[in-house]
Amino acid sequence: MFPKYFSLLPFALIATCVISCKNDVLPKPKSYLSLNYPTPKYSKFDKNCGFSFNYNTLGKVVDKGNCNFDIEYPSMKATVYLNYKPVTNNITLLLRDAQKLTYEHVIKADDILEQPYVNKEKKSYGMFYEVGGNAASQSQFYLTDSTRHFLVGSVYFYAKPNYDSVLPAADYIKNDLRALMESLKWK
Repeated sequence: MFPKYFSLLPFALIATCVISCKNDVLPKPKSYLSLNYPTPKYSKFDKNCGFSFNYNTLGKVVDKGNCNFDIEYPSMKATVYLNYKPVTNNITLLLRDAQKLTYEHVIKADDILEQPYVNKEKKSYGMFYEVGGNAASQSQFYLTDSTRHFLVGSVYFYAKPNYDSVLPAADYIKNDLRALMESLKWK
């Protein structure tokens, strides 16, 4: 009887070695989508309006009439809306409306960072807003020369606001907005 079980012992020993010699199963670490956008190339945009600016050629400028423009980023499913208003003794109202537009996002925003913009050489003054959290717009700005021109810009994505998901594209476009602000020239 012993020899019968003894003959199964080598198979049991080999099976134990084969099963125990496998690598431990480890959970895969979390990964993040790697989004690489091309280095921006800027081109001058100049229509018969009171201003000109540089825009990223990754976007497409669409004329909406009355010196209002959209810069569409189809690959990112985003649009920058640029709205122009002439200043006619209404600068206080225009400033209030631009600030109101930004602070309407306070319900969903984690924070709103205000960054003043002053370029005395170009007579351009304004504010750049970074909106953190799940707000509909992550970046907004306004620029004015205080006497004749007023421009408001904001970026919106065609997706449900999820800050973590749109952050790479929002950062890319935020840099384009800053380049637009810095290159803007009033006529």
